[in-house]
Amino acid sequence: MTHARRLLRQLFDAALAAVSPQRLMPQFVSRLPDRSLIVIGAGKAAAAMARELEMHRDDVAGLVIVPYGHAVECRRIEVIEAAHPVPDAAGVAATMRLLALVSDLKADDTVVCLLSGGGSSLLTLPIQGITLEDKQSVTRQLLRSGAAIDEINCVRKHLSAIKGGKLALACAPARVVTFAISDVPGNDAATIASGPTVPDVTTSSEALAIVDRYGIRIAERARDQLSHDHSVDLSTDTEFHILATSEHALEAAAEHAKRQGVAPLILGDLEGDARELALEHARLARDIVADKGPVNVPCVILSGGETTVRVQGTGRGGRNGEYALALALELDGHPEISGIACDTDGIDGTGDNAGCIIAPDSLQRAAARSIDARQALDNNDCYAFFAALDDLIMTGPTLTNVNDFRAILIGSGD
Repeated sequence: MTHARRLLRQLFDAALAAVSPQRLMPQFVSRLPDRSLIVIGAGKAAAAMARELEMHRDDVAGLVIVPYGHAVECRRIEVIEAAHPVPDAAGVAATMRLLALVSDLKADDTVVCLLSGGGSSLLTLPIQGITLEDKQSVTRQLLRSGAAIDEINCVRKHLSAIKGGKLALACAPARVVTFAISDVPGNDAATIASGPTVPDVTTSSEALAIVDRYGIRIAERARDQLSHDHSVDLSTDTEFHILATSEHALEAAAEHAKRQGVAPLILGDLEGDARELALEHARLARDIVADKGPVNVPCVILSGGETTVRVQGTGRGGRNGEYALALALELDGHPEISGIACDTDGIDGTGDNAGCIIAPDSLQRAAARSIDARQALDNNDCYAFFAALDDLIMTGPTLTNVNDFRAILIGSGD
């Protein structure tokens, strides 16, 4: 492994370590009252968060929902697996059981809700009048449309009987304390897992406008639901604490880079089309090499957030692979620039990889295998491209999620 590849992987590992539930949960447990707790939650990190809570408290019981493959063993909190990112019947059944746990609570009860990325599909209960199949169809189309996560979750909330503050309403009059690991740009509590425990300021008319903007085909009964306001008056006792964000991950990577003598340039959370962002970053990297940028080499450009991909091909991949392949094409084998792009949950789109890595010789090695990089990008087939080069990053489920991690290393040598 070259020096550049090794350092890029170290940066990603440092980012993951900084936002792991094992590191995060202990400092927040002391904020909880000294009485029995009802624990609920959903997301890719929910079981790992529940396990950490159990390690510090004996008086807990409850249920959390995680994607298939993300379960960890807990002693007193039940862990149920369901589908992500498109909901399934297992998610509906688990959500109904979760709601049953918080029914008939009293004002002196405390509910601890553990949320992280993936919670929107796992906490799934279609609003009266629509079916699970309706929700599945809308979700699939939104995920392929290029819509931003806040737009997707706006629609989800207004077709749901549990999102947009409705879970907290079901817990009333109990106190609800939410701990969340943020996977959304801006860290908006109402967008993380579609905000089941916080007030929702979006409207059904906004959700309907998003559906029409992206040409989403929906059943007439679902359209009818979006023509009515389903917002709730959330007056129950609630608290919301964000445990970790993309910023924590980027700062940890930056500190590791400094220790290696590499200057970090943190761009923060970024959104927009994955390919267009790759072009912008390639231009910035070239400017830095030409001594026209804001930092001197050796340096690393760090960014997070969540890009979008408009799927038009038939290939396999995710937004980080899409970004990385577009970056490689734009850099065209620049000898001083390497990069990594990964999803911090360990799963990039439809692949089993966290992301992938590019090197100055990526396109050359692909050509030697008769692989057309441009054709792969046009077909949204980044997974096959990087798999052929053995440049996929495989971590398995990381049990955390602060969304994307991108690092472009400049002038460090191989």
